[in-house]
Amino acid sequence: MEPLIRLERPSDMTRQGPVAAAAAMLALTATVLAGCGSEQSAANPGGGDLSGDDAALDGRSFLSTAVTPRGLEPGTRIRLSFDAGSLSAHAGCNHLGAEVRIENGRLRSTGGMVMTEMGCRQPMMDQDDWLANLLGSGPEVTLDGDALQLRGADGTVVDLLDRRVADPDRPLVGTEWVLDAIIDGTGSDGMVSSIPQGITATLIITDGRLSLMDGCNSGSGIVVVEDEVLRVGGVGMTLVGCSGERVLVSDAVHAVVKQGEVAYTIEANRLTLTNGAAGLVYRAE
Repeated sequence: MEPLIRLERPSDMTRQGPVAAAAAMLALTATVLAGCGSEQSAANPGGGDLSGDDAALDGRSFLSTAVTPRGLEPGTRIRLSFDAGSLSAHAGCNHLGAEVRIENGRLRSTGGMVMTEMGCRQPMMDQDDWLANLLGSGPEVTLDGDALQLRGADGTVVDLLDRRVADPDRPLVGTEWVLDAIIDGTGSDGMVSSIPQGITATLIITDGRLSLMDGCNSGSGIVVVEDEVLRVGGVGMTLVGCSGERVLVSDAVHAVVKQGEVAYTIEANRLTLTNGAAGLVYRAE
């Protein structure tokens, strides 16, 4: 089994949400993916044994549907993401990563597993260790269309389904999006901050209109939806006076959702908006 390397986190990381954890992991090691990259749903043409066929997994993410005989902690599921010879994994607490290849129908890590050290309940951290050991032990791997299965030497079986099937992308238009996190900066220099408790900011796009609550004021504007780009114009807001953290959230929202082009991506129930080095992460209600 390849060694497990733990990556220390600053203490305030334990207070941040999963989006912040993913961003921090990117900053700590280049071998771990954010899990939000391009995903493909093309089935493995032959199905079955993946020996020598890493390309069948490349660019895809999978979510667990069953783990036997062990089971998982309530409210958690395993996510595996493959990209250009790298694997990232998450089971509810820490983020794991490794350089991997498929060899003779088994998943082989080429440089050992790395794991962040976020403080969680002991059962969750035990689950992280279990997953790291499973992935590092060279489990058998089979792919049949959108269904992926890992089988450990101890008889553990993990059944997973392509993320786009298990948890489809929510529609941009007509969904109420609630702000979860603020992004400041790009790449390894980027910082992700959770929204302070008690502050709500939302976004709804319907019929060429954008309705906005920024945590302090509300308003609307014109929006044209194109492929991965929003063209925003004429946003007008109320002028209620606010202070403290509400002002910080409001300023962050308007740094992104302002007149001009705003890039967007959707993965499952997450909408990410970016405008230069500023970004917002929303969740679907």
